[in-house]
Amino acid sequence: MRIISGNFKNKKLFEPSDNYTRPLKDLVKESIFNIIEHSKLIKFKIENCEVLDLFSGSGSFGFECISRGAKKVLFCENHIPATKILNKNIANLKCKKNTDIYIEDVFKLLNDKSFLINKFQVIFLDPPFKEKKIEELLENLNKSNILDKEGIVILHRNKKYKDKLPQKFKVILEKTYGLSKIIFGSF
Repeated sequence: MRIISGNFKNKKLFEPSDNYTRPLKDLVKESIFNIIEHSKLIKFKIENCEVLDLFSGSGSFGFECISRGAKKVLFCENHIPATKILNKNIANLKCKKNTDIYIEDVFKLLNDKSFLINKFQVIFLDPPFKEKKIEELLENLNKSNILDKEGIVILHRNKKYKDKLPQKFKVILEKTYGLSKIIFGSF
C-alpha cells in the first residue's frame, strides 16, 4: 500500500498484519480522488480542507489527503493494532501537526459535544463490511452537523450489500470497483 500522489507520492504505508483491518485498495483510492478532483458534482478541492476519516484502519485515505494538501485529518479508530499502525504511519510521514487520532467508537464520537464543534469538507466512512448500522451511522452524522455545507460523505461498502440509507442522505454518485462500492453523498 502506498501514497498515490502529492508530497508523499510513492511512500509506502505500514499495514496491520491481522485480518480485522481491510485496507483500501490503491485502485479504489485513486478512483475516489479522480472523482473528487475532476467531477463537476464536487464543489471543493482537497487542498486546505479538513477531513474526518472514520473507521480509519491504517489511514490510507487520510494520508492520501494530507499528501494532496489537506490542512488536517482526524482519524477515528478503536482497534488498537490499527491505531499503532496509524501512529507508525504518522511518524514515518512526519505529519503529526496535520493529524489527530481519536481512539473511540465512531457512534460515541458522533455524540461527543466537544468533538461536534468541528466542520469537515470530507467525511470518509470505511466501516467493516459486516457493520449493519449504516443508516444509523449516517443519521448520527447528519444530526452532528459536522459536514460543511459544500462537503461530501464518501461511504465504502461491499457491492453485494444493499444498505438502507436515510432519506436526508442525497446520493451524488455511486461507483463499483471489484468488490467495493463507493457512494458519494451529502445532507
